[in-house]
Amino acid sequence: MGETRRDKFKRLATNRTKVVLNALRLLGNLSNRANYDYSDEDLAKIFRAIEEQLRIVKAKFQSKLKREFKL
Repeated sequence: MGETRRDKFKRLATNRTKVVLNALRLLGNLSNRANYDYSDEDLAKIFRAIEEQLRIVKAKFQSKLKREFKL
């Protein structure tokens, strides 16, 4: 029997989450001031972009769960 939709979601979500978490760990490696020079403004831009994208993705999942009737 083929892969169920649930199994496919779990497989893809697990792999994609691992990629995101690894990218965040790599970004964290840049925090070493002995090796890198950055400003508070740089950090604000980075985290603003990450937080905005996270907000967008969360909203995509929530809107599918909370559908309202519309004509």
